[in-house]
Amino acid sequence: MKESNNWEDIHIAYQVARLGTLSAAAAYLNVHHSTVLRHVDALETQLKCKLFHRHARGYNVTEAGQLLFKEAQQTQERFDRMLGKLAGQDAQLSGTLVITTVSSLSPILMPIIARFMELHPNIQVELVGGSRIFKLEYGEAHISVRPGAQPKDPDYVVQLLQKNHSTLYASQAYVDEYGGLSSLKQVDGHKFIGSIHPLNNIPMMRWLNSHVDKSQIQFRGSDFGSMMDAAINSLGIVGVGCNIAATKTGLLALLAPPKEWDNDLWLVTHRDIHHSPKVQAFTKLLKSMMVND
Repeated sequence: MKESNNWEDIHIAYQVARLGTLSAAAAYLNVHHSTVLRHVDALETQLKCKLFHRHARGYNVTEAGQLLFKEAQQTQERFDRMLGKLAGQDAQLSGTLVITTVSSLSPILMPIIARFMELHPNIQVELVGGSRIFKLEYGEAHISVRPGAQPKDPDYVVQLLQKNHSTLYASQAYVDEYGGLSSLKQVDGHKFIGSIHPLNNIPMMRWLNSHVDKSQIQFRGSDFGSMMDAAINSLGIVGVGCNIAATKTGLLALLAPPKEWDNDLWLVTHRDIHHSPKVQAFTKLLKSMMVND
């Protein structure tokens, strides 16, 4: 009988432990579920112990499996970190540069990316927008542009890009029908636009969630892009960053930006790839085109 490939078996079984079912592991690995089962069976046969309790809803890890998969997880993390370090060894201004940020910042970053690609045509740029914080140490992205609290990971190189200001916006048609605002206390009789997510880490959203009655929030969007579009179409008042609102037409600022709503925008790289030429080229351009006011 052919001896099993230990690490491949362990890696596949680890995905079952992590995801809970054969089908989820198969989808993640892009293989047939029978392939996953074959590797799990081979590993249990070779180790002469059960790694999973099988039941109708999935696979639960046994005590022996917990010991094995704890080591497998640490091995996978070390491997991912190594890949991240190797990514920084590319001395050429070519290949792929992955940038991660929140979706609402895409209109601000896109002109910078366009200029970068004009200067460096041999580099392919990938912009990944979303709420998930990518792990730079695992090579998931080369550069992160993040609003909010300063990242504290000791292996990150963190630079302040700019201080962001925010306020409330509405369309001219909305103001004509409902009037404007003289202060944050003047919320009665107005309609507001909220997020389907709490977003209490953002000062203006924290204010909205605590000072505006839920009955006044008649529309909620999944991101600031859809929320601004709703405000442009007169569905209500939206709180948004001034730099993001400036990328849209049809929004009127109702108040001067409250000081307590200010938040920081950070440029984050990992120390292992911070000095790679393509990362340095983009961060230098980014800082030159985003003036800190």
